[in-house]
Amino acid sequence: MLELIFITLASGLAGFIDAIVGGGGLVLVPALFAAFPTTEPATLLGTNKSASVWGTGMAAWQYSRRVPVRWRALGWGAAAAALASFAGAWALTLVSADALRRLLPVILLVVFVYTLVKKDLGQVHAPRYSGRREAVLIALIGAATGFYDGFFGPGTGSFMVFLLVRVLGYDFLGAAMGAKVLNVATNLAALLLLGAKGHVWWQMGLVMAVANVAGSVLGSRLALRKGAGFVRGVFIVVVGVLIVKAVWDGWLKTA
Repeated sequence: MLELIFITLASGLAGFIDAIVGGGGLVLVPALFAAFPTTEPATLLGTNKSASVWGTGMAAWQYSRRVPVRWRALGWGAAAAALASFAGAWALTLVSADALRRLLPVILLVVFVYTLVKKDLGQVHAPRYSGRREAVLIALIGAATGFYDGFFGPGTGSFMVFLLVRVLGYDFLGAAMGAKVLNVATNLAALLLLGAKGHVWWQMGLVMAVANVAGSVLGSRLALRKGAGFVRGVFIVVVGVLIVKAVWDGWLKTA
């Protein structure tokens, strides 16, 4: 019972953070592993997806009511992200992710420093592309981040936000909206795969999903009220925390 209360609260907080800028897994996945240390990792990751897919979907719907959505381009990106997520999960069964675990802090540090230096990055929504070119670029972003999400995962939402801002010229609010659509696709693909293999606690996942959706509603409403500057600030904080965790997991924990 105590474990369920702990996980439910963690799921709510994860939904709140994830709705703003991604990175909810930074809260919920470690909480699941702490509460159920002897459970098979695939089951905990599958149960995490069974909750987060609903929170992310709710955040996407909340954003879509207030932020202009480029559905055609994002549709191609979501399809590419889902297929790549399947491929990433399959690759994980063949290749160790240890090298990527060690490289991750470096990648995150580059993103962190670049965002700090470019103070105007993502402040104005000025898409650089339209039509087929925009769809192709979003599909490439979806494929790259989707494969990463299936293969490894930490910080996927934050990478999606950064790439949509840097490559396509979206502001942080528009990028958060786009990232939610792509992330729903990667979460759903992973959930279908893990669910089919019996790696989901559906009853616990339902309770977690309710909390995740509640946190997601609060987070997305706060982001919409505060605007792109607020989302940028949260992005910097989340990426900073991700760097610390990535250094611990990739370098210090295994030393």
